[in-house]
Amino acid sequence: MNESPSQHESMSISSEASSNEFQSSLVRAIREASPDGILVVDDKGNVVSLNQRFLDVWRIPSSRIHGGQTDSVVGTPDQPILAMAIERVKDSEAFLRRVRELYDDPTQDDHCEIELKDGRTLERHSTVLWGEQGRCLGRVWFFRDITAHKQTEIILREMALSDPLTGVANRRHFFGRAKEEFGRARRHTCPLSIVTMDLDHFKRINDRYGHARGDQVLETLCDGCKTLLRDVDLFARIGGEEFAVLLPDTDLAGARVVAERIRQFVAGQKVVTEGAEITWTISAGVATLNPTDANIDDCLRRADNALYRAKGSGRNRVEADT
Repeated sequence: MNESPSQHESMSISSEASSNEFQSSLVRAIREASPDGILVVDDKGNVVSLNQRFLDVWRIPSSRIHGGQTDSVVGTPDQPILAMAIERVKDSEAFLRRVRELYDDPTQDDHCEIELKDGRTLERHSTVLWGEQGRCLGRVWFFRDITAHKQTEIILREMALSDPLTGVANRRHFFGRAKEEFGRARRHTCPLSIVTMDLDHFKRINDRYGHARGDQVLETLCDGCKTLLRDVDLFARIGGEEFAVLLPDTDLAGARVVAERIRQFVAGQKVVTEGAEITWTISAGVATLNPTDANIDDCLRRADNALYRAKGSGRNRVEADT
């Protein structure tokens, strides 16, 4: 039996309605299941859609939304939403300036990180919605809280650059920073010095008191030495009981004063253990960058040579490069 035109038209309308309903349901499900906060704005700056996650990411209470529901703001200007976001952004001027740039130029996409006043970090993606004829239909914004990810990055970066026992800079961190300071000293013709030092007879401490006490000695030494230095200085553990100090903007005389201060301070440190007090000393060598040094290793080598002289002269002393 052939379908009449009216029957065929009715079936097409029904099929189209069903498809539209499916598409609407799909978009709604994606919007609400997304881990991102989503805000969609049309080309007039009116809200087309936003999900609950958007409010959660920005920590905007539902009570501040007209009607208390996300759907209640659909069709309204986005300025109230934007104003609430600006309240929470650390650099609100830069945030607002970039938003305006994106609205003014629909050819631009955006991917950046935003620091909030509460210490969190949001990742933002934004792209324009284009019609079939190349007309700008609006813009969609995605926001995700990446604070935990950023904190993990910081921890991993610190682990990569820190000695796991003492918490001071490790060998990798020291040499990376030393190369940077070498370049800076050459560009600006400013002094740069290095102190290298060994803990005297450390093997005897390990043999007599055990490695756990030896580790405690290293931790105590590092905790104390850090308090004697400037923020720009770098104290690092570059070997088992070997340490180095990077001293930017410090000449040989100044570096020797720092090394002697550390030596005297360390000589007064102690670790109290069952029935005994563990004390220790260090030997140190000092060198400063000179015009013939091809790289930071040359300066470090001369500091090491001075350290060997200090150890060969009885230990618990500072020797400077000559």
